[in-house]
Amino acid sequence: MIIKNMTFKELNIIEPVLKALEEKGYTIPTPVQEQAIPVAVKGKDILGLAQTGTGKTAAFAIPIIQQLYNNKEKGMRRRIKALILTPTRELAIQINDCLKDYTKYTGLRHCVIFGGVKQQAQVNDLRSGIDILVATPGRLLDLMNQGYIHLDAIRHFVLDEADRMLDMGFIHDIKRLLPKLPKEKQTLLFSATMPQTIASLSRSLLNNPAKVEVTPVSSVVETVEQYLYYVEKQDKKDLLINLLGKDRKKSALIFSRTKHGADKIARLLCKAGIGSEAIHGNKTQNARQRALTNFKSNRTRVLIATDIAARGIDIDKLELVINYDLPDVPETYVHRIGRTGRAGNTGTALTFCAQEEKVMLRDIQKLTGKRLLLATI
Repeated sequence: MIIKNMTFKELNIIEPVLKALEEKGYTIPTPVQEQAIPVAVKGKDILGLAQTGTGKTAAFAIPIIQQLYNNKEKGMRRRIKALILTPTRELAIQINDCLKDYTKYTGLRHCVIFGGVKQQAQVNDLRSGIDILVATPGRLLDLMNQGYIHLDAIRHFVLDEADRMLDMGFIHDIKRLLPKLPKEKQTLLFSATMPQTIASLSRSLLNNPAKVEVTPVSSVVETVEQYLYYVEKQDKKDLLINLLGKDRKKSALIFSRTKHGADKIARLLCKAGIGSEAIHGNKTQNARQRALTNFKSNRTRVLIATDIAARGIDIDKLELVINYDLPDVPETYVHRIGRTGRAGNTGTALTFCAQEEKVMLRDIQKLTGKRLLLATI
């Protein structure tokens, strides 16, 4: 039974973590935290169905920190006891930042590793001894092969954003990794959607898991106004420039289906005098972080992203999301527009639909159970 408006104190969280949460101003857990934390602190496996933005990082991080803190071995050499595997660099960095906040008074150490940058700084962090490792699959396997990482002491394993992990083709990396982990461990698997492949993976990974499910993927935040523009593919760029030109104060996150498309949109907007940057997997880590920082600080008004690069981006009070291209998977639409209208704020989502995208639009409206409002310029 879930108690409404339960506080973190009532979840029996240890004092060092509670102190860190209070410093961040966190007092009331989100639904996924309220459901997952009491189960996970007991060491039970979890199958979590939760989207980005529901607070699931704390839902798996806090129980792991608490268990590691309570079972600290004095005088023992630090070994990696918890592994958090996530698909993108942005998500890995975000999770590591959260760990920095939550572990502040515990004495536990953590680090993050990901590809696209030189490995030496990451190797130095590993050599200094850590308790919790946040990693993307490619760099993890690479450093394991080089002998810098050993996973034989792992007690807790988190597979975060499992559906996106599979979408990005990491299933083979995951299958190579799993035999390297100890059989006896706690496993927490979180996914925004539950296709058959994830359901099958969860059955092979999890031991009698508790199921935690919040915010079904079909649900759209009520504070987001959704509008639809029927527009031919070749006319989308003109419509975009026209709409962004009408209100030059609003920041906008634009979704492109491809990396090439994201770059093309950024060039078109810059040429039209609208400051913008693109963010996708072909950009270096530094370029992606710089673009994100510029957007969050309002130095850049428009950010164009692919779905994979945008997973894990959390921007306060984002006013506008534009679906320049419709996504192939209808659930992705829900993720996209969920970037706006957060934490009680209102937001707007505009969708451009060309003739060949009408099938995708129909699938989206079927999933959400809502018809998008037809808009005109």
